[in-house]
Amino acid sequence: MSDEVKDAGLVAMISSILGGNKRADPAAPPPLAEVPPIVPADPVEPAATSRSESRSESRSDAAKAESAPDAAAAAAEPAEPPAQIATTRDGKRLLPAEAIADLVLGELRKLDNFPSSGVSVTVYGYRHWNAMLTFAPFSTSFQNATRFRQAVPDLVFKLRRFVELEI
Repeated sequence: MSDEVKDAGLVAMISSILGGNKRADPAAPPPLAEVPPIVPADPVEPAATSRSESRSESRSDAAKAESAPDAAAAAAEPAEPPAQIATTRDGKRLLPAEAIADLVLGELRKLDNFPSSGVSVTVYGYRHWNAMLTFAPFSTSFQNATRFRQAVPDLVFKLRRFVELEI
């Protein structure tokens, strides 16, 4: 991050602490996509190799040939079935707060100049859940942080149509 951006952030912080009337110019939040968010599925873990395969050096070639179909069958079957995503009666996905925070953060990362680190999303509430953004010092400028915070209500409104907070 450049020194100019850091200096602008410090000046804005000091100005707000000392009661200066200089505020960030109201910026229009960037437009958000109308596409429903994609919830990443948990990857299925591959089947573990058995101990008999690790000791295969001491076994004969005939024994290796007999164990090969068993190993292929074990690899073909998943260890656990993929987890089902719970839904409400009206078709919304039930997700925990951490998953919704990841969705919000993923959508915000699509915006221009969004910081790659130093951003925290907190999801709170119940029926009408909401999200709050916090930025680490020097992660972004005051103007960009204001712009990102102004984009959050629209993003939350759109996500509420597809996602419900799981309690």
